[in-house]
Amino acid sequence: MKYCSVLTTWRRLVLVAIAAISIFAASDLINPQPAAAYPFWAQETAPITPREATGRIVCANCHLGAKPTEVEVPHSVLPDTVFKAVVNIPYDTSVQQVLGDGSPGGLNVGAVLMLPEGFKIAPEDRLSEELKEETEGVYYQTYTADQENVILVGPLPGDDHQEIVFPVLSPDPKTDKSINYGKYAIHVGGNRGRGQVYPTGDNTNNTVSSASVAGTIASISELEYGGYEVTIQPADADAVVTSIPAGPELIVSEGDEVAAGQALTNNPNVGGFGQIDTEIVLQDATRIQGMIAFLVLIMITQIFLVLKKKQFEKVQAAEMNF
Repeated sequence: MKYCSVLTTWRRLVLVAIAAISIFAASDLINPQPAAAYPFWAQETAPITPREATGRIVCANCHLGAKPTEVEVPHSVLPDTVFKAVVNIPYDTSVQQVLGDGSPGGLNVGAVLMLPEGFKIAPEDRLSEELKEETEGVYYQTYTADQENVILVGPLPGDDHQEIVFPVLSPDPKTDKSINYGKYAIHVGGNRGRGQVYPTGDNTNNTVSSASVAGTIASISELEYGGYEVTIQPADADAVVTSIPAGPELIVSEGDEVAAGQALTNNPNVGGFGQIDTEIVLQDATRIQGMIAFLVLIMITQIFLVLKKKQFEKVQAAEMNF
């Protein structure tokens, strides 16, 4: 009897577990969650917008190296038009960065494009064959579900994607009354390589390791899984052990005197982040047509004035001969 009771209990537990797994799997299929990958950290630390009140993009908080970033957009675009925004992330492809396990490897790149309200990534059926080819293999992710104008890309292999093409669709004020014609700002950030600081404030292995106290380096132990333990003996305190992750190279030796904050390793970072701002004009087609008509009218007026002047000169010459 007791055996049957235990067996019944286990059966119920198994059925509950199966039901829970089924519900969880179904919810993921019906409402898939965004990929928790780069630039996941930026979305975690700044869930509303990647641009701070100071104008700085939050990626700069973890990627401390400053590197150039360039952007190319048209000066003006017409409503409901697909155009290219090209972000250039230049760097020396011959260099390698320190990976998470301390080994050398190639650099990845990523970019954030903050467009004006109403602008968004163009749907695939609006792309030309040329644009489809230029954007092949690039995945565009919105910063939040309700911000189609803020787009993230990355990580991508830097060797093949130093130039990232964003196919953008401009809004139409005729169909969206919240959009107006005029000049708008565009904010762009581009990154190459790993960061130096985690959002938690901890350093990665892609930055300098420094002495936490002043003193003499008593011993240096190389760890089996990579990295070092550096023991520093202050003059009037207990010894302090500083752990150095795999990747950076030591630049000190046993017996060296070090000051608090002094570098114990080289700086392995070869990447960095850069941002740039530009502008774009959402142009009204009727204004362009009006301007063209005005210029044509001026040209015709000038032609008539020249003809009238020639006619007047001929009359004057005839009167003088008479």
